[in-house]
Amino acid sequence: MGKASRDKRDIYYRKAKEEGWRARSAFKLLQIDEEFNIFEGVKRVVDLCAAPGSWSQVLSRTLYLPAKLSPDTKDDDLPLIVAIDLQPMAPIEGVIQVQGDITNAKTAEVVIRHFDGCKADLVVCDGAPDVTGLHDMDEFVQSQLILAGLTIVTHILKGGGKFIAKIFRGKDTSLLYCQLKLFFTEVTFAKPKSSRNSSIEAFAVCENYSPPEGFNERNLYRLLEQVGSPSGTGDLDCSSGWLEGPNKVYIPFLACGDLSGYDSDRSYPLPRAADGTYQCLDPVQPPIAPPYKRALEMKKASSQGIHNLDKLSLNP
Repeated sequence: MGKASRDKRDIYYRKAKEEGWRARSAFKLLQIDEEFNIFEGVKRVVDLCAAPGSWSQVLSRTLYLPAKLSPDTKDDDLPLIVAIDLQPMAPIEGVIQVQGDITNAKTAEVVIRHFDGCKADLVVCDGAPDVTGLHDMDEFVQSQLILAGLTIVTHILKGGGKFIAKIFRGKDTSLLYCQLKLFFTEVTFAKPKSSRNSSIEAFAVCENYSPPEGFNERNLYRLLEQVGSPSGTGDLDCSSGWLEGPNKVYIPFLACGDLSGYDSDRSYPLPRAADGTYQCLDPVQPPIAPPYKRALEMKKASSQGIHNLDKLSLNP
């Protein structure tokens, strides 16, 4: 599919380039904020699985830059934004980058150090594995990524804070919802308008972080094995009847964004210049060290008839 064809078939991809976003996913966070006002009163933010940085861009433009341009804001009052990813990321104004693993507790220590011992008001995570097309497998791997994000959250999020994470909807969505309800009083699954209808992705919007009384971060996995009922009727096993049948928990699900606006699954005419041509823009920020670099080199070498692949770069 050519560049012009993709611009026609994916309106948010085209708009992202026109507005200077690194990825179309920026619109998803903006639309979530339109509905839930997640940036209100936020001074410290952590962006997990940040690369290539579109959500960090949103945080910078929404929180950091307005505060920096305000004459009443002192340097000590500027919002702090920390972005974490295993992959390197091009710089973004007002964003502190940490190249690390969100499954490692030391990463949480680094974040808290940047916050001078304080904790975050908001944690966002748009991370997802490379999908296989096998929905059960993709959902399981994504749930493990959310669990890693929740592990970080329990260390760095302050009481009353918010957590936004990408999820894949499937047969275990009810279980994930009830596990998140252990730590947040309000949990809503949202589907932004910029997220394709054909995609099983949605976003868990978790508000008012309130861990169980006496909760120890080191006992997170043990706690999740015994999931408490969201109705507060006591601790029940994960396989208990409140996940299905007449006592099934129904998950709040909300479509957000301008529902009469652009349809992410529709093709739109390309805007034409006066001479009738269309100027296709390049991506705002190509990946610095994409994990698929090795595969691209091998494909290029194969097409050129190169047989000695050992000379190719092994670096990501």
